[in-house]
Amino acid sequence: MFPLTRILGRRSFEGMEHVAVPGPVLAVANHISQLDPIYTAVYLRQSGRIPHIMAKASLFKIPVIGRTLTGTGMIPVERGGGHGQIGLNAAIASLNAGHMVLIYPDGTVTRDPDNWPMKPRPGVAAMAMAGDFPVVPVVHWGTQDVYVPYVKGGFHPFPRKDIRVVAGPPVDLSAFRGKPVDARLLRDVSYVIQGAVRDLLAQVRGVPAPVEFYDQKKADRLKARAEAAENPDR
Repeated sequence: MFPLTRILGRRSFEGMEHVAVPGPVLAVANHISQLDPIYTAVYLRQSGRIPHIMAKASLFKIPVIGRTLTGTGMIPVERGGGHGQIGLNAAIASLNAGHMVLIYPDGTVTRDPDNWPMKPRPGVAAMAMAGDFPVVPVVHWGTQDVYVPYVKGGFHPFPRKDIRVVAGPPVDLSAFRGKPVDARLLRDVSYVIQGAVRDLLAQVRGVPAPVEFYDQKKADRLKARAEAAENPDR
C-alpha cells in the first residue's frame, strides 16, 4: 500500500503532530475520491497510529482497493435497515478501547460540483460526543484528479499528480460537553466538525470556502422543480 501511494501521485503529508498523539482520537476527513481511504491509512500509519477507518461497504467490493481495505482493520458501513448503527457501535467501541477511528462525515464521495464537503451525517457527532477525546480534521486534495468519482473510466494515474494530506488542530467542542445529547445538539456538533474540515480544506486549496454545505437532497429537489417548469405537460 505504501509504494502504491507513491506510484499514483507525488504525495505531501503535513500536520502529523495533530494525529501522532496517544489514546483515542476521532479523525474526520473530506471525501473526494475512492482513493482517499488508502492515502489516509498510509498518512496515519506514518504518524505512528493504526487507524480503524469507517468506509462504505461497497468500497470493499472494488478490486485491489477492497483487498487493501480488508487488510487494514477498516470498519465496513452498510446503508439502510439499521445496519449503519452496527458500524457506528463498532467505531465507538474502538475509540473506547483507545484506538484511532477515521470517519468521512459526508458518508460517501462528495457530490458537490467543486469538491467541497457536503452536509454532514449525524453519526460523526454521535461518535464525537461518546467520549472526551480529540476530534481532528484531516483533508485530502489531489486524489480526485487520479480517480475521478462518478465518471466511467475516471482512473488517470499518469501523468502523476500532486496529492496532499493535511491534519489540523483538534476541533473545540467544549461548548457542547455536558449537555443532553439530542437531535439538535448532534446536528450542531456535526456542523461544527464539518466546518473545521471545510475551513482546513480551504487553506490547503488556497481559495475561500463556501458558506453553506452542499445538500444532495435539496439539489435533487431543485433540479426536479426546474425540469417540471421546463416541461409543464409531463
